[in-house]
Amino acid sequence: MVLIPSELKLPRSLRKRLAKRDYECRADTAFEDVIRACAAPRAGREGTWITDEMISAYARLHRAGYAHSVETWIGGALAGGLYGVALGRAFFGESMFTARADASKIALAHLVRQLERWGCGMIDCQMATAHLARFGAREIPRAEFVRKLTILVNYPATTRRWRLDDDLFE
Repeated sequence: MVLIPSELKLPRSLRKRLAKRDYECRADTAFEDVIRACAAPRAGREGTWITDEMISAYARLHRAGYAHSVETWIGGALAGGLYGVALGRAFFGESMFTARADASKIALAHLVRQLERWGCGMIDCQMATAHLARFGAREIPRAEFVRKLTILVNYPATTRRWRLDDDLFE
């Protein structure tokens, strides 16, 4: 399942929430907090693939400028977010979490809008879910995925810390 940034669909309730601006979205300010929150146990699920070894590996990728987090802050507290890996003009979403209503959705919306502005051609969502489909994510044939990926990852890598534009939803 992939999400083409220009195909982002925002549910009406989320558009209303984004307009309230009762949150702050940041990037790369709490990477390890985000990944640890993603690794925390979830209701109805046993275990996690995000082991301590994986956290260490992603933290190294973050320090090298390849792994990034997008965080939603509400009332000064980390309320939700996501992390993934950027290669060229492709982003590989790894996991997301929410501690407050809509917080991960807010982070996802900001990520997608920012990546579109930066010329990202595809977000690899990895898992086909109805949740991601509501945002415009869709399954594509493997051959098309490989073709797009081959082009997108061959753009020069940007290994700087991310900063989200302030006007993504104005």
